[in-house]
Amino acid sequence: MTISPETKTVRIERTYATTPEHVWRLWTTGEGIESWWSPDGFTVVVGKLDLRPGGELSYTMTATAPEQIAFMEGAGLPLSTESRKTFVDVEKPARLSYTSLADFIPGVEPYDFLTVVEIRPEGDGVRVTMTMDAMHDEEWTQRLTAGRANELDNLGRVIDAGEGPA
Repeated sequence: MTISPETKTVRIERTYATTPEHVWRLWTTGEGIESWWSPDGFTVVVGKLDLRPGGELSYTMTATAPEQIAFMEGAGLPLSTESRKTFVDVEKPARLSYTSLADFIPGVEPYDFLTVVEIRPEGDGVRVTMTMDAMHDEEWTQRLTAGRANELDNLGRVIDAGEGPA
């Protein structure tokens, strides 16, 4: 993981023992997203998925584990939040980018931030590089980074277990 204060971006990389097409399906189908997208202690249900530039992904993330429920309640955040992303680039199976609407943070005006996902063959596997815009402050950037790193670890577990859409 690299946080670059100069460009105000965060980059996380993982290598998985699978094909670019498999990673693509996990990242771009409702079943795939629901199998790994949420951080530990949360679940995700996809409501809309229109995979094209300008198309939208909307999903509801819900805290389900006692620790996450306590954290959300203690931070004054709802247990469930609907998230919306708008696709910018859709280049099967190599690149996906989208803006995310941060409209759930108490006391902060809603804003969009960009995420770029690059999926590249590497050796016998696939290298996934996720580059995200930093959020409005250091605390939320760290939360974003920890959450996305956990999600990529979950993606690895789904791949290793042979789960998700084939």
